Amino acid sequence: MPGERMEARVLPFPVRAVPLPPAQIGDLRFRALVDEAEWAALPEAVRARFGKRIAHCRIVHYAGEVVECRMSKAGRLLAQLARIIGGPLPLARDTMVPASVCVTEDAAAGGQFWTRVYGRRHGFPQVIHSSKRFCGPTGLEEYVGRGFGIALRVEVGDAALHFVSDHYFLILLGLRLRIPRWLAPGDLRVSHVDCNHGRFAFVLLLRHALLGELIRQTAMFADPIEGER
Repeated sequence: MPGERMEARVLPFPVRAVPLPPAQIGDLRFRALVDEAEWAALPEAVRARFGKRIAHCRIVHYAGEVVECRMSKAGRLLAQLARIIGGPLPLARDTMVPASVCVTEDAAAGGQFWTRVYGRRHGFPQVIHSSKRFCGPTGLEEYVGRGFGIALRVEVGDAALHFVSDHYFLILLGLRLRIPRWLAPGDLRVSHVDCNHGRFAFVLLLRHALLGELIRQTAMFADPIEGER
């Protein structure tokens, strides 16, 4: 709201290494963010992907392609402006171009590094880095660069796993500044939708309360071959 002020406070959620479960019981961190009934309602393949224990120095690599990308004029402008903080939003509307996601363990912070690569018809592929950390008021935060981050809620619906923005924040000089909704880029939802036969879709949707849909991108991926590094 216009009268809302930026809230500043000392970081109450210290980033620290979180003990990881033994490999034989998998990774329980995503599972802990939803209740047991919701987790059980997800397809087995989704539970396996987000329960995969990524050992130190190992990489999980998903390869695929972008099959849909829509941007409004405001969305294209926002994506270009966001390059200041590392370019976390897709910059091109190219489809049927290669895409990949690599996930590695962030042992120092007890989270995961996600590296996304989107091909483009002209020029170098776009590379997006982010860090998912299991901390904060919602239990999961994604850091995208220059101190900017998103507190995410994890939800289950229509047999899919959804990562929904709760609020945006900036870490500056040891302070956590919660960005007011009227200054935020919009409501972000990233959905993991299983498509059977070892394939799944990542659907990114960014919608603004006044400007409507800004960006919608869908990329299809395949599970890695067993034993692939």
